[in-house]
Amino acid sequence: MNLIKLSKKIIRYTKKLNSTNLSSLRSGNVSIRAKKKGINGFFITPSGVNYSSLKPKDIVFVSLKGRFDKKKGKPSSEWRFHQDIYVNKKDAKAIVHAHSTCATAVSTHQKSIPAFHYMVGVAGGEDIKCAKYATFGTRNLSRNILSALKNRSACLMSNHGQITFGKNLDNAFELAQEVENICHQYINAIRIGIPKLLSKKEMKIVLDKMKNYKKD
Repeated sequence: MNLIKLSKKIIRYTKKLNSTNLSSLRSGNVSIRAKKKGINGFFITPSGVNYSSLKPKDIVFVSLKGRFDKKKGKPSSEWRFHQDIYVNKKDAKAIVHAHSTCATAVSTHQKSIPAFHYMVGVAGGEDIKCAKYATFGTRNLSRNILSALKNRSACLMSNHGQITFGKNLDNAFELAQEVENICHQYINAIRIGIPKLLSKKEMKIVLDKMKNYKKD
């Protein structure tokens, strides 16, 4: 994919954050792993630009060493955890970070989402972890996110939102929608009491089946 097409795809999905209510106004960010002039890195949404007015030239390239051309704009203030995920997760080709309503609400409890429904397995484990709180844009937040993403492709971020990655941007965005839906279901489930949870054995069966979930 050439760089213009890549930038346009990022813009399209960034606007979808708004249109699907995954994030409002300028919140959230999107990135795609890529190379530019032989340098490994990623393209990411910029800082402080209204998503409705984004143009391909606004999308910022950041190297995996965290370098970017300041003359061409500033990347999202949260570029560091995108960088750290790409460095540590070789299967991460695209990342979606959203302040979606239900995921953010659940994240304020600073607890993982347990196996109240088998679909928590879409994140890759028997629960969806919640990363410990740290100030946005800091290396501490990156470390906490990487810990919560161990053996998983999605997590909540305490008092913040959610983050997902995938083999492409379509995949990462769909996963973010799945996480938001799971959080919506969980909020409703706990309103009527404490849900009965699936056992580790039951979730192992689910996770084995989910390895081929998208192939069926």
